Amino acid sequence: MHMVIYTLVEASTRDDALATGKTVFDRLVGAVPHAGAVFDYYVCFDDDETTVAGSARWGDLPVAATVESDEGEELLERGWDATTEEFQRNLDRVKEALDECSDEEIMRDEDLARHAFHQVGAYDGPSVFLYDEHGSGIRHRGQLDRILDESDDLWIVPADVHF
Repeated sequence: MHMVIYTLVEASTRDDALATGKTVFDRLVGAVPHAGAVFDYYVCFDDDETTVAGSARWGDLPVAATVESDEGEELLERGWDATTEEFQRNLDRVKEALDECSDEEIMRDEDLARHAFHQVGAYDGPSVFLYDEHGSGIRHRGQLDRILDESDDLWIVPADVHF
């Protein structure tokens, strides 16, 4: 499955932002030493050679944008909205499982209840759409606000990932 994720990086130019973003995405796919793979592979939106990912799949997205630009604000909103929607979907499933399933049914992962528990607690992967420049998932609004407040040269870089 494919999804678009985003990383927030400090940079002075678009090219620097893209390079730093690719370093983050390399970490998330396990392409650097001592990094565990969270996703199978990624394609940034500067790649026009693929016919199955990136712009070919999702249409034209900026390669990188300052978070203060209109494009950057839109990407940030998309990433944060996707994160909160996925969290809420999984949290609702957890609450439903606690109300309707026995402990044994949850332990057996009936109706993927246990999987939903895992996704609610995930720090990265398919339920997290925003990452900082160290490859750590941005999981709550306070964390996002802190990153936004602490940088004057913050860029957002999208990538199509497969998991």
